[in-house]
Amino acid sequence: MTLLLDSTQLEIVLTGAERAFAFHKGNVVVERSTIAKVQLTEDAWTWLRGVPSPGTHIRGVLAMGTWKSAGANDFAIVRRHRPSVVIDLDGHPEYERIVLTTRHGLDLVTALRLDVDSDEAPADVVDLATGTIPVQD
Repeated sequence: MTLLLDSTQLEIVLTGAERAFAFHKGNVVVERSTIAKVQLTEDAWTWLRGVPSPGTHIRGVLAMGTWKSAGANDFAIVRRHRPSVVIDLDGHPEYERIVLTTRHGLDLVTALRLDVDSDEAPADVVDLATGTIPVQD
């Protein structure tokens, strides 16, 4: 999975395997204006709510796909007990929450705070957070 960010959206680029396990045809696109809150967590499993529908769940090992609960749809890409990021959304057409296992959670939080130049192509959040790609001050 790769996280791409530009001035208007966050794109979660899924690998072929992630698409297959998540039963998701394309990437997940989130308008920046719908991101209400971003949190880092050491245990993404506590943030999952509901049941996979459609998706794949192997307890404690893998959770990928759409998770449906009473009144909410979440998207998850969770692997084992690794550092993760939880993105709460407000006004997104499909999801209320996205839970991702990624070692780049802090980079994502940092990149979301930056004003990305609107003329730039979407960039990897790691490059944005580390200053490899210049951002607008």
